[in-house]
Amino acid sequence: MGNGVDAMRRNILFSDLPKLCKGEISGTDTPSAILSLSLDSRKVFSGEGAVYFAIKGPNHDGHSFLREAYQKGWRLFVVESLPEDTERFENASFFLTSDSLQTLQELVAAHRRQFSLPVVAITGSNGKTIVKEYLYQLLASGVSVVKSPKSWNSQVGVPLSVWPLAEHHEAGIFEAGISQPGEMARLKNIIQPTIGIISNIGPAHDALFTSREQKLAEKMKLFEGCEKLVYCTDHFAIDRFLSGNVLPGVARIGWGQGKGAKYTVSVVGSKLKLAWEMGIVEIDLPFTDDKSVENLCHAVIAALEMGINPSSLARQVSVLSAIPMRLSLKEGVFGSRLVDDSYNNDFQGLEAALDLAITHSHGKPIVVILSDILQAGENEKEMYQHVNDVLKSKGVSKLVAIGPTISANRDAFRMACETYVSTEVFLEQIKEKQFAGQTVLIKGARSFRFEEIVKKLQAKVHRTVLEVNLEALQHNFQFYKSILEPGVKTMVMLKAFAYGSGSGEIGRTLQYLKADYVAVAYPDEGVLLREQGVHLPVMVMNAPEESFDKLPAYALEPEIFALSQLQNYGEWSEGERGIPPIHIKVDTGMHRLGFVASEIEAVVKLLDRYPNIKVASVFSHLAGSENNAFDEFTHAQARIFLDCYEQLSLHLGYKPIRHLVNTAGISRFKSYQFDMVRVGIGLHGIESTEEEQGKLTVVATLKTVVSQVRRLTAGQTVGYSRAGKTDKDTDVATIAIGYADGYSRALGNGRGKVLINGQLLPTIGSVCMDMTMVDVTGVDVREGDEVVVFGEQPSANQVAEWADTIPYEILTSVSERVKREYLSF
Repeated sequence: MGNGVDAMRRNILFSDLPKLCKGEISGTDTPSAILSLSLDSRKVFSGEGAVYFAIKGPNHDGHSFLREAYQKGWRLFVVESLPEDTERFENASFFLTSDSLQTLQELVAAHRRQFSLPVVAITGSNGKTIVKEYLYQLLASGVSVVKSPKSWNSQVGVPLSVWPLAEHHEAGIFEAGISQPGEMARLKNIIQPTIGIISNIGPAHDALFTSREQKLAEKMKLFEGCEKLVYCTDHFAIDRFLSGNVLPGVARIGWGQGKGAKYTVSVVGSKLKLAWEMGIVEIDLPFTDDKSVENLCHAVIAALEMGINPSSLARQVSVLSAIPMRLSLKEGVFGSRLVDDSYNNDFQGLEAALDLAITHSHGKPIVVILSDILQAGENEKEMYQHVNDVLKSKGVSKLVAIGPTISANRDAFRMACETYVSTEVFLEQIKEKQFAGQTVLIKGARSFRFEEIVKKLQAKVHRTVLEVNLEALQHNFQFYKSILEPGVKTMVMLKAFAYGSGSGEIGRTLQYLKADYVAVAYPDEGVLLREQGVHLPVMVMNAPEESFDKLPAYALEPEIFALSQLQNYGEWSEGERGIPPIHIKVDTGMHRLGFVASEIEAVVKLLDRYPNIKVASVFSHLAGSENNAFDEFTHAQARIFLDCYEQLSLHLGYKPIRHLVNTAGISRFKSYQFDMVRVGIGLHGIESTEEEQGKLTVVATLKTVVSQVRRLTAGQTVGYSRAGKTDKDTDVATIAIGYADGYSRALGNGRGKVLINGQLLPTIGSVCMDMTMVDVTGVDVREGDEVVVFGEQPSANQVAEWADTIPYEILTSVSERVKREYLSF
């Protein structure tokens, strides 16, 4: 498995578009390389090489936002019509085409053609995202994989998923979804798969096809030209279709319980048994429900067909992590609890959403707020009768039905039911108190705007949040893994509440991503990780003697950096069972903690005295790996480290893990990667050398809101000590963040800036405990507007520069009273 990158590969230039797509360039002729793609002018401008695609949709037209995109920095545009005031778009280049979406797709297809690597395409009525995530987990421990974010499987989502494909990737996994005839051929040309998976065929999107068979034939177009197609022979419709004269040259990789399948599958208890011509393998299942097992079988068999070793695969399955769901749990008003599935009304997902609601209901009555099921097709009465059966079987106490179709089928529901013709009518008529003490599942099609219902029923909380993008974190982790030498392990630093992002959630994500080790500063942090379900090996960097008794109970491995500490640990360990191994810290020049070279002989003698102590690793810390001015010092540190390590390992009779480089050193000193590297702030999208910054993605975004806006006349003052002064009539916005939230007082009086409605605006006056004032003169700012304190723009690096500090401090200063919200992948 690998990436046979075309030897002639180069960045595609904006000036290349007329050769690849139908259209012509207007405006400034530019040789700029196309580096990023955007369809949303609200996003932060990503720099040179960013292209804005103006796409017309049923509810919006991207051309309406060309001026806004230009003002934010975009200079490269793909449009279907030129703006009337083109002369105001100075230095801008336009590619004029009849179809901006088709241009996006053709551009990405050209990008994809430059890579030769295994690419898996997954389609089906349900389960695409789950199969993709399972397969990703099975491959990612040994292969650099690019995959679709979340459920990006549409005509827009697929090209945006494939565009990040780069030289370091060794495989790709992409979803493809369709809703009407004629769509799949376009997606197939973008993905260009070598291996296909079809999960199943069901009623989703039946309405726009003449028959289920026509829809299946449309989906199968994705696999034309593939080498292999994985499918379940127990799905009669799929098996019958593939038995015909279709997909010539594509090897059928069937699996199922009956005869004729390449892989025979059986489940006994919690064991999955696979039998095929190469032998038999038994796999311990992390779950036993039919849907999950079926999704897993698709992934396992695809992995086997991609050459993954069966015994290795069995180990990977045993530690599979649960796939983050798109549903989210929120606290509601009057003691209610909300299960938010407000962008998804597929019938197949209803049971999963209900199961989550039941799990978290704690005995509270369950109410379901449900919109029209838009994919019901012609048999809508039967569909709603089936919905009734499911709701009753799950013990739902009441249905709130919203939409003209579901309301017209009121008679299908044999339970307490209220009907409303629209979301607007529901919001006008209901009282929040009627949901007091209940669990409320909110499930509706996107067009019904059920997010407004969530907003009304959700408990009002502190409106400053740290948004943590786990998809971005995964991207950064995979980037660092891609530049490691073969066999090098990863230790990820989770100290300081995982750089402010929340150690439990980050720890579980790293477990999912197959990190090898994590490190924390103190034993209590390690205990918290264990209590939150993190089972990875944990190194504790500061483990005082009084904490030794905790270490074996929670499988925490201490860093040992002083002779007295080693002796105390040795004395404590005598007579104890299950002693955690230790990590020996060598001081090679940082002069903070660790054994100096002259102490290694004494370390060896103490280890001889306490033979029950095993050494897991020997490591040191580079003092200036990010700065080439200190390279000679870094090389000197490495020489000292290797001398000390050789002395230790020779005496021990075995070779512990060696690790020396931190985030900055991973790329700058590849020869010092040794057995393991330590990834810290780089995981969060901040590269201290800035050499690799363009390859990382921002993980944490600190947001708040505008609480009030007022006009002050010239000569008035703002805030404590009257520190802010207005020299003209000034609009001042008060935002809901202060130094108690982690926004430094050093950022007051115009030194710091925040992003409101796409504009960077300066503070005015001193930062208060819970509030900060911002000069918003000349910008349309209103109460409730979103404020970005740091994220893509301004970046944590920029905020650190304004505060005369380092980005580490900016991230770790965000207080725990600020709610963390996690965006799953």
